[in-house]
Amino acid sequence: MNLFKAILLLVCLSSQNLFAQSKIERVEPPNWWVDMKNPNLQLLVYGDNMGDLNPSIDYAGVELVQVRKVKNENYLFLDLVISETAQAGKFPITFKHHDEVVATHTYTLFPREKGAAELQGFNNEDVMYLITPDRFANGDPTNDNVAGMQEKVDRANKGGRHGGDIEGIRKSLDYLADMGFTSIWLNPLLENDMEVYSYHGYSTTDFYKVDPRFGSNEAYRQLSKEAKSKGIKLIMDMIVNHCGSFHWWMDDLPMEDWINQWPAYTGTNHKKTLLQDPYAAELDKKIFRDGWFVETMPDMNQRNPLMGNYLIQNSIWWIEYLSLAGIRMDTYPYPDMDYMTEWTERVMAEYPNFNVVGEEWFGDPAIVSYWQKGKVNPNGYTSELPSLMDFPVQTAAVNAINDPESWGAGWVELYETLAKDFMYPAPNDLVVFPDNHDMMRIYSQVGEDYEKFKLANTFFLTTRGVPEFYYGTEILMSSDGDHGIIRSDFPGGWAGDKINGFTGEGLTDQQKEAQQWMKKLLNWRKTATAVHYGKLLHFIPKDGVYVYFRYDDNQKIMVILNKNTKPYTLEVDRFAEVLDGVTTGKSVMSGQTFDMTKGLNLPQMGALILELK
Repeated sequence: MNLFKAILLLVCLSSQNLFAQSKIERVEPPNWWVDMKNPNLQLLVYGDNMGDLNPSIDYAGVELVQVRKVKNENYLFLDLVISETAQAGKFPITFKHHDEVVATHTYTLFPREKGAAELQGFNNEDVMYLITPDRFANGDPTNDNVAGMQEKVDRANKGGRHGGDIEGIRKSLDYLADMGFTSIWLNPLLENDMEVYSYHGYSTTDFYKVDPRFGSNEAYRQLSKEAKSKGIKLIMDMIVNHCGSFHWWMDDLPMEDWINQWPAYTGTNHKKTLLQDPYAAELDKKIFRDGWFVETMPDMNQRNPLMGNYLIQNSIWWIEYLSLAGIRMDTYPYPDMDYMTEWTERVMAEYPNFNVVGEEWFGDPAIVSYWQKGKVNPNGYTSELPSLMDFPVQTAAVNAINDPESWGAGWVELYETLAKDFMYPAPNDLVVFPDNHDMMRIYSQVGEDYEKFKLANTFFLTTRGVPEFYYGTEILMSSDGDHGIIRSDFPGGWAGDKINGFTGEGLTDQQKEAQQWMKKLLNWRKTATAVHYGKLLHFIPKDGVYVYFRYDDNQKIMVILNKNTKPYTLEVDRFAEVLDGVTTGKSVMSGQTFDMTKGLNLPQMGALILELK
């Protein structure tokens, strides 16, 4: 044998040996379902030298229509069509090198659960309870630290992991249902294997896996099922703008434009008006859209069609797997804006009764309304997003309550902010809230004044929209502006806690009163049809008092928000257009009956909700 033949034989043997050892490390989505409205499915396949292999599928009703090979030979993207005749079951995907099968992967199509296509989203009848899972309740201390994961539990570190988990939330469902909350929005639970500050969940390192320190995928699904059995819907926090720098693909990207890359680190400029600004420079818009949040959060490129499709399918996978009632989409304006229309459109096409609320943290309704479905924008942009977080009303409400003037200057800011609802195609679909996981707690925002606290929460529970409350609001949890303190542990969520918000043990008398006050108001709201879908009519604030009405064909509610520090008589004559024929008003909270044909004698600062007859 001459030298050339020997070398050729060696190369052939090496090649055969290489592919004989081919190992498929990932196939994502890990499974799918039959009878989906969209028959198309794209699989990401990852493993050494996958790009040199030729896949095939032989399963009735499933057709492999295209194999996409990319620059990185460790990836393949397989385009499948799952016909209406496809049956649930398992089938092999075979991978050949030339004519030799060198790898096989068994893929599963599941049957859809009954009613999956008609999943009901959250709506105006709901009140959300927002939970940061790591800080709510530690139901399973055995998963506090997981071998191989970078950050360990350190409850003394305000920015560290504290050990809250899915099991802790599951064990708290009876408390939440009893309080009157009808849905829970959970900050991200997916794997976040970062070196530090991993508890918040917004630096995802695996989009198909629950972080083991929170539990498992199955535990998440069981939480959803048990919550639903208690009348509580589940809303998942999602992020398509960025991932974590320790995401598994960051060491081996499919292609260079999988993420938005710059010659040197470039952070987003956070200028929210750029996308609406008719004079904005393209460079500024690019930096807003493609700049990174922080150096540990790579900015994903949704304009890459493979990345874009990956993220849409991931969202649909979790909706189907968990039977979700909604998604809260983080940083909604930061990804490519046309892509976000496609993402929302495809999600809502698969689940027409579903709901999605987007985060656009800006204080001007002109900017927030830009993103709501049905808005006719001057630049022609069309959105499909049903709901948004109502940051303008949150800011105006807090300013109104804190304004020291007694003649209504503060209330006027809130009044006029609501007057700008004409900018929204569907203002009733917005999510209203006193605070969230990124801002000071409402009790602290109003100077830890209990009466102002009740004014704020009365407003958010009776105005238009879907209310959301951060965990611990009901027991007057307070904070400064530090995120680690804002997201403090819920007392009683850990064994050995001396104070227990779930049972009331160790709470102050005022905390107990606040909890019972919230409970009564929340449970009343469940049946308040006028608050759910009724009209809103408000009157110009006067003498420190803001009055508005909610009404439908079956119920009429009068809400009086009074900032006076001394007793005040509210003359009712100017409300005649609503009070015509009304003789009595019964306080929702105290049961006291008021004669609505005379002036109402109001004590000092406080809120009054009257059911009118």
